[in-house]
Amino acid sequence: MRIARIDIDEASLSAPSDQVEHERKVAMFDLIEKNSFVPDGAADGQGPFDLRLALEDNRLVFDITGPDFARKIMLSLAPFKMMLRDYRLICESYYEALKNATPTQIESIDMGRRGVHNEGAELLAERLKGKIAIDHETARRLFTLVNALVRA
Repeated sequence: MRIARIDIDEASLSAPSDQVEHERKVAMFDLIEKNSFVPDGAADGQGPFDLRLALEDNRLVFDITGPDFARKIMLSLAPFKMMLRDYRLICESYYEALKNATPTQIESIDMGRRGVHNEGAELLAERLKGKIAIDHETARRLFTLVNALVRA
């Protein structure tokens, strides 16, 4: 089963930097191209699904619809706050490094950035466990979208 369409609640989005906006668009495109997304309660062969991400009452909302399927899953943002802050800081360092750092410095910062991104994806997959089954790459792309939504 998979996501066929993804929308982000425009009212939830903050004014992103050009880099964050680019990453959001790439993540959305990549998610549609390839993902593994199985909401709990979905019958075999059910789907594909439309996913709308939003923020409501300091919670991350996954609004999932598909043929004969509709579910809204809400996650507290509290467990994500520190991870998102760390990810945002390392991304800012990375974008700054691209302007004037050596290739070795850029590579080092990028390795750290990817590590924090992986940790965020693992946290998201863990928080969705029992609600939505996702693979690692889907979790990474969804974490990118969560980062675009949440500006802690």
